[in-house]
Amino acid sequence: MIENFFGNRAVVQALETIVKQDRIPHTLLFYGAEGAGKATLARRLAALLLGSPEEIERDDLHLPENRERIAEREKLPSEKRSENPLVFSTHPDFLTFSPDGPLRQISIQQMRLLKEQAQFKPLSGDKRVFLIDQLDRANENAANSLLKTLEEPPDHLILIATAENVYDLLPTIRSRSVQFHLTPLTLDEMRAFVRTRDLDEPERRVLLAQGRPGVAVSLDLETHDRRRAAMISLLAAAARADKFSVWARHAEKLSQQRTEKLDFYLPLLYTLLEDIVLLHEGRDDISHADIRDQLTPIAERVSFEWLRAALNKVDDVAHLVRRNIQKSIALDALVLELRDKAAPVR
Repeated sequence: MIENFFGNRAVVQALETIVKQDRIPHTLLFYGAEGAGKATLARRLAALLLGSPEEIERDDLHLPENRERIAEREKLPSEKRSENPLVFSTHPDFLTFSPDGPLRQISIQQMRLLKEQAQFKPLSGDKRVFLIDQLDRANENAANSLLKTLEEPPDHLILIATAENVYDLLPTIRSRSVQFHLTPLTLDEMRAFVRTRDLDEPERRVLLAQGRPGVAVSLDLETHDRRRAAMISLLAAAARADKFSVWARHAEKLSQQRTEKLDFYLPLLYTLLEDIVLLHEGRDDISHADIRDQLTPIAERVSFEWLRAALNKVDDVAHLVRRNIQKSIALDALVLELRDKAAPVR
């Protein structure tokens, strides 16, 4: 049995069945929202197949030592990262490949290392399990390199890939994978999960996580509130509910904080816009209930057309993230474009 995993019971039962019947596909693809538990489920499945769950869990990328290692590698020149591709392997038969470098990509060097390591027989047992976390962050060369392994995988290899958006993957990768969609947990499941972790401000974490246990655990509420304040200022300025100069002060601080990536802010923008849409339509069930008084004036000022344009603009910025676009320029442009679409102040 796959132990200590919350939610998505149908997926878990399907995996347990194929293990029991010894009909495990060579390539599995777990996809769904960030923090839904995709990599966690991959590790739980690996533990079922290989044993030694304590060792396998040490590859969890959210552990402080692993996060520190990833952050330190961002400071290295690309040649150094290429010479020593990023891989985690506390257990000799379980390898984890995760996005690397400032652009947080799966590199061709990592996929070449995967192909090389795949040929080695298991140290014990009859299987090796490789996890590619966030395969949708693989560049084109890396994805094509991986295909060569997927076309003729060794008998002993089980490859598990995770992705937020399955359609960001090559069709040839999707066609060679057995796919499992992990959906957000229900409120009751999230509350049960949070209770087992003894987290501070549990109910607030449940609401902010939106069914994603990984987000509930990793959320630094102080940092979250600081980033959220900046994005509220951005949206208020974009809707002409506040002066551009107020947002400009936040933008100046952001430009000075080089470790603050756009990746950290875009999920917040999406959830804030979702709450504004709900308030605009007269709904009350918002995620950021503690700042309702700040979101309501924005919701009252904007039109549905503005909301649709805002979501499209955030999508555009999200597509530019992997090109290392300067965050202050991208966000300033977003504000100015949306201000043009907002109703003038009366």
